[in-house]
Amino acid sequence: MTLHIKIILVDPLYQGNVGSVARVIKNFGFNELILVNPCVLEGESRAMSAGASDILNNARTVESISDAIGSANIVIGTTGIKSSKYDEHIRMPYYSPESIREKLKGIDGTIAILFGREDCGLTNEELKLCDMISIIPASIIYPIMNLSHAVCIMLYELSKHDNAIQNEMPLADKFDLELLYEHIYGLMGHIEYPIHKKDKTMLMLKRIFGRAQLLPREVQTLHGIIRKSIRKL
Repeated sequence: MTLHIKIILVDPLYQGNVGSVARVIKNFGFNELILVNPCVLEGESRAMSAGASDILNNARTVESISDAIGSANIVIGTTGIKSSKYDEHIRMPYYSPESIREKLKGIDGTIAILFGREDCGLTNEELKLCDMISIIPASIIYPIMNLSHAVCIMLYELSKHDNAIQNEMPLADKFDLELLYEHIYGLMGHIEYPIHKKDKTMLMLKRIFGRAQLLPREVQTLHGIIRKSIRKL
């Protein structure tokens, strides 16, 4: 069993950054780079990738974040902007790369990590697609980091366990989690949950389940509880 990490760059603007990210990925022993609508990659990107041209050459280009995420078990969104409101879950709760590493101990699955555009990062709508949010602790005076530097810090932390990360628990499939969210949404209808609160509550639950890292059996149990609740209602 293995913990598979894939790095996703969303609309990268500068080819030099893409090349630098490829180099960082190889530096820390990872190998998958996915590009969502990237800029043109020419000589500069290859020069900056240095000895990691294989990572750059094998990078997969897709048109949407959904295509990039695919069947990943957990999606982590990165941002340099913290939320000032604890009751809004778009950027909350957030974890440092070190905390992310600790939370990934002992699990088996695919982790997709999203990095946003160099000028404006990930949008709120894109962050809603994520199960967990990560922020690199940086100076409050200037917290926004260079793209490749941010990827470097994240992968440095994740590589600390290296192959010593002992993965024993397989994560629930993304497909099964999506079915669970649909089931919960249906339950809300049965209990006449306020319509204007549904989307915000679903995002909150996604964050909760994201950091809980549900196992297949746990998802099945939650389905069973919801089914019996609906029957009782």
